[in-house]
Amino acid sequence: MFRRFYSTALRRTPLYESHVKYGAKFVPYAGFEMPIQYKAQSHIDSHKWVRSKVGLFDVSHMLQHHFEGPEAAALLEKITPTDTSALQPFTSTLSVLLNENGGIVDDTIITKHNDEKFYVVTNAGCRDKDLEFIKAEAKNFSSIDHYTFEGTLLAIQGPKAQEVLQKYTSESLNDLYFGHSRILSLSSFVEDGVHLARTGYTGEDGFEMCIKVTNEKEAAQSRAFFEALIDENPDLVAPIGLAARDSLRLEAGMCLYGNELTEEITPVEASLAWVIPKSRREPSTATFNGAGKILSQLNDKKLVPRRRIGITSSGPAPRSGAKIYYEDKEVGYITSGSLSPSLGQNVAQSYLDKSVKIGSTVQLDIRGKKRDGVVTKLPFVPNKFHKG
Repeated sequence: MFRRFYSTALRRTPLYESHVKYGAKFVPYAGFEMPIQYKAQSHIDSHKWVRSKVGLFDVSHMLQHHFEGPEAAALLEKITPTDTSALQPFTSTLSVLLNENGGIVDDTIITKHNDEKFYVVTNAGCRDKDLEFIKAEAKNFSSIDHYTFEGTLLAIQGPKAQEVLQKYTSESLNDLYFGHSRILSLSSFVEDGVHLARTGYTGEDGFEMCIKVTNEKEAAQSRAFFEALIDENPDLVAPIGLAARDSLRLEAGMCLYGNELTEEITPVEASLAWVIPKSRREPSTATFNGAGKILSQLNDKKLVPRRRIGITSSGPAPRSGAKIYYEDKEVGYITSGSLSPSLGQNVAQSYLDKSVKIGSTVQLDIRGKKRDGVVTKLPFVPNKFHKG
């Protein structure tokens, strides 16, 4: 294993030295030493930069997998509700790993390379339990090779992302649409083997780029590219830390595992029923873990009395776990909340009783004091994905 990831008690990504160069403030996150913010910008400045220009996020701490072999698709269709046959080569879908009760072990992105090869990304904070879960499930399949790998995983996010990235590849990016990916080179930085996907976790247009790193030379190449993006485009590109990544995804109505998603919550309860395609909603095709419970919830809305929904408010921001009241009755709880730099008010995600309609005024228990909030449709900021 490449030593850089294990050079201290906390792991470091291949871009660590570059983060130091740009004045990063580090925090421990999921076993890694990760940049939360950079000295040149405040959290709010960083957030607004991504909404208007291009932000670079080091997400190399995420766990990257390859599933290969004749039974790779069958395994993925057991542990997720994805219909792998419906995916075209080099297209992706958001999905969820499911336990036997239909609870969410983790959320994930599945990219199909061909019928027997899949690239999958899962969360860094779920690394150990995901590996244990997949290993246990894979025992029932003989013709499959599952392995994980380390490397530079770089998210390039913002409305100017294509304009900037196009300078570093000879391939046109205009016809690379959201949810699609390809393998390409990065001019003089990385000759081949770069996996580029049009996706992200901010709600903005953008890309996630996987650069192979197996030695110091390859790590240096990825750092050179990261720094070139910043130094050669100073008016458009800046490194962005975890603090802004969280507020951006919250505005975009995206889930954070451990907050909106847990092993006790099914995708239907999480308002993610759309990750279960119609082709997998019949008893004969619903062969995934927890299918019985999930199909029951899809067919009988009374079995899911709460849904994931937004809340807006002013004053102190609501935090995870804050109780929600409506007409003096407890009706739900906050899962994530913060000030929205884009909107200038607090935004939060919650699990709320379905009887409380969008537009209703509710009360949020914040530090023992009830404050008004308004039930609001997600996302708070419209997504700007590049679709064909």
